[in-house]
Amino acid sequence: MTISFRRERHSVTDLRAHLVCVTKDGKHVFSAEELVLIEEVFRHVAKQMNFEILEISGESDHIHALIEYPPKLSISKIVNALKGVSSRRYGQAGYKKPHGKAALWSPSYFAVSVGGAPIKVLIEYMRNQKKPSL
Repeated sequence: MTISFRRERHSVTDLRAHLVCVTKDGKHVFSAEELVLIEEVFRHVAKQMNFEILEISGESDHIHALIEYPPKLSISKIVNALKGVSSRRYGQAGYKKPHGKAALWSPSYFAVSVGGAPIKVLIEYMRNQKKPSL
């Protein structure tokens, strides 16, 4: 697998995260058709904010998204935009939200960085750097 880095004016990065967003109260609300809408909205938001969705999948009560993003964006801003826009568009499409409430998503989310070398390999690499002599 070839690693492609994001190259910008002052940075070269490879920032990737696995996000999980759960529906309000963990209710099973998504059908296959509704998941298609959520994916379309997530991809639209990603394009507008200049990050990439590498993979997306979901079940009736949650969504998984693997993203690659620039250093100027925070995970919390990305998740807020994804959940906010998708909740609004979901309601506009006529789908019912859990308990008939305004919120589609739980206010919490799961995020973990992915890719790259394991932490133990990075620590060993850093410890083995040549230090300047005194």
